[in-house]
Amino acid sequence: MLSIFNRYLTSRIAVAVLTTAFASTAWADVSVPNIFGDHMVLQQKQKNRVWGKAAPAEKVTVTIGDQSHTATADGDGLWQVMLDPMNAGGPHVLAITGNNEIKISDVLVGEVWICSGQSNMEWRVKSTNDADMVRVAANYPKIRSINYPNTGSQTPIWTHENSPWMTCTPETVGEFSAVGYFFGRQLHQTLDGVPIGLINNAWGGSAVDAWIRRDLLEREDIYHGTLERWQGMEDAFDALSKKSELSDAEKKRLTALRRQMGGNHRPANIYNGVLKSHLGYGIKGSIWYQGESNASRAYQYRELFPLMIDSWRKEWGQGDFPFYWVQLADFRAQVDSPAESDWAELREAQTMTMSRLPNTGEAVIIDIGEGKDIHPRNKVDVGRRLARWALAKDYGVDIAYHSPQYASMKKQGSKIVLTFEHVDGGWRPFDVKEPIGFAIAGADRQFVWADAKIVDGNRIEVSSDSVPDPAAVRYAWADNPVCNMYDAVGLPLTPFRTDDWPGKTVDIR
Repeated sequence: MLSIFNRYLTSRIAVAVLTTAFASTAWADVSVPNIFGDHMVLQQKQKNRVWGKAAPAEKVTVTIGDQSHTATADGDGLWQVMLDPMNAGGPHVLAITGNNEIKISDVLVGEVWICSGQSNMEWRVKSTNDADMVRVAANYPKIRSINYPNTGSQTPIWTHENSPWMTCTPETVGEFSAVGYFFGRQLHQTLDGVPIGLINNAWGGSAVDAWIRRDLLEREDIYHGTLERWQGMEDAFDALSKKSELSDAEKKRLTALRRQMGGNHRPANIYNGVLKSHLGYGIKGSIWYQGESNASRAYQYRELFPLMIDSWRKEWGQGDFPFYWVQLADFRAQVDSPAESDWAELREAQTMTMSRLPNTGEAVIIDIGEGKDIHPRNKVDVGRRLARWALAKDYGVDIAYHSPQYASMKKQGSKIVLTFEHVDGGWRPFDVKEPIGFAIAGADRQFVWADAKIVDGNRIEVSSDSVPDPAAVRYAWADNPVCNMYDAVGLPLTPFRTDDWPGKTVDIR
């Protein structure tokens, strides 16, 4: 009798297990990451990827407008479809159907931009100049934004809860990225009201290393010093985490290490914890405001920054999409005499990236920072200068966009004549007639402030009575330089140096 009962119980358990397994696979709910949500914006005039999870072998159908696409989930339950290109407009409903149905409403089609970097991109509209004036005028229902949380991880995070798309209204605009909003608003107004989608995934204080896949960093010797330092901290964290009893000092150490493990400097942490959840979503391009946290490793940034851009492009699968960044603003105390500067070296590394990679550009803001505050409140001009690049390069608008940039030098006796590119309409020094911000040195590399005068529409002559045999010139080469050169459009001269003498961060890895 007992054996019969045992066989009966065993069979019932087996049926229950099979039923549960069947339900968890064949009847699993279809799901999508949070980038797909009400009020989202799809990139116009290109194919757009939609992806998600379901039960293995489950058929999923995605419809929008008059198009429908079907995919079958693979063995891991992953699926994706590619939407056909659509023209700007909407609203549409995006329906995703498997064993359940997801309906995403108020979907617009327009221009989508990633807004990334650190705190100056993350900085909200509510904390900028004239925020009250901006708020009362923010009736732009076709401008949408999504803010991502600050989450660090060494393994990819697939979706983020409580991160919805927002429609721009006076009530919501305060939470938009300020640089992103002013950039997007300029595009929206210039492009006849085309819908704009802004994906704000910036994280204040983040190092560029955290935005890059770890295996890419491991391939190059130049990054091994950084990785070894992190490996030491990771090993210490693992060892302390496994101990059954900790001293007070060890507890403090473990708490500090735990913050670093989930923080914004650890290599690949933001790539996995934030970016990976929406990497591959259809975009037009990216705007970027970062570099402060890498200034002490400015020479290394010459390689790190292009590596990040190139790796994003390759993984996004949209070719060399536009990538525009903000050069570091003026910050910290002004100096009485010319000196070396890690911030100047970081700006140089940023400028160099334009010659390293195609379809890139730099918004120079050496004139609108605040020496006392690393977060300058004037974000309107930052957004506008970024928008100039996009409007001119990507939307065919006839508008100046490139700040004047050093091209070449020629020594003429005790003077050096500099030639520049992109001087739109000639020179317009600010405040006073004479160019300010130039320094000159001989072969001894001892820089002094220089006298400068405009020769013509794209040349400037530089000299100093104390340097009879000059060898090099620098402009705005300081953390917080005093400088005044603009072109007639109002774009500031890009900080530069004519020399390549080793700087203060040359050996820091």
